[in-house]
Amino acid sequence: MVQVSIGLIGLERLMEGDFAGVVDVARQADEAGIDMLAITDHVVMGEHLENYPYGPFPMPLDYPWFEPMTVLSAIAGVTKNIRLSTGVLISPLRPAVLLAKQLATLDVMSRGRVTIGLGIGWQKEEYDASGLPWQNRYTRMDEQVAVCKLLWSTAPASFSGKTVNFDRIHAYPRPVQQGGIPLWFGLKPTEKNFARIAEYGEGWIPMERNAEVLAIHIKALRDAFAAKGRDPGSAQVRVGLRPAAAPGQDRPDLDTTFATASALIEAGATMIDFMPSAWCKTTAELPGFFKRLAAWRDSTN
Repeated sequence: MVQVSIGLIGLERLMEGDFAGVVDVARQADEAGIDMLAITDHVVMGEHLENYPYGPFPMPLDYPWFEPMTVLSAIAGVTKNIRLSTGVLISPLRPAVLLAKQLATLDVMSRGRVTIGLGIGWQKEEYDASGLPWQNRYTRMDEQVAVCKLLWSTAPASFSGKTVNFDRIHAYPRPVQQGGIPLWFGLKPTEKNFARIAEYGEGWIPMERNAEVLAIHIKALRDAFAAKGRDPGSAQVRVGLRPAAAPGQDRPDLDTTFATASALIEAGATMIDFMPSAWCKTTAELPGFFKRLAAWRDSTN
């Protein structure tokens, strides 16, 4: 079954810079039946945008990156069904015990609607500014995840690692979701990362958009799930959909774009992500856009 999600990046442009209006947008998406919304994370930005590993960086240096946990908490209070996510939260920039508390609190406040996306980021400057080493970022993330899962299930809890240590601590509240909060990872498609996702998580958030290449990666991800004794079919994959134009047209066309999603779904994508700011010029267009996304999803399943 395919689901649809929306990304919040760029929505302030539709609201004359007043991003606080995102709570109204989220409520409209919720009412239309959109499955998930996600916000992108950067704590600070360095000036070397040319180091972005996926081509030209899509945002200017002065783009306002709103803090995800704060935004999602506000959205939790005005929505009922839509799941709350990130794409992705640069988790190593947060202390492990604080991350566990933030996510558990958000899950309580949303009554169990958090599916968090985690990653390590791409710029060393964020780590430098946070007083954290760039070199051990993967270890830090792995231990964060282990700490979160421990604190969400055990008290008193003790942990001894390379980046975090504690003895007999108590952490409440705990997530209200049975089994804890689903973790998705925005990581490069390597064998080691797929093993990491299969060990700790439920899903992958790839940057790849080519269906043929993506199919190879998703098969490797499913193989990693099988190697861990997990159902390969349970691996979730959220893929962003590039706007496509109809033949002979310059402007993106939503129906043409929907048609391109079939190859991604066949490749194994379980959720298709849309950026409303790429399609709508005013907030008045958003409710109709969300309804079209939901109708397309329903027709696909």
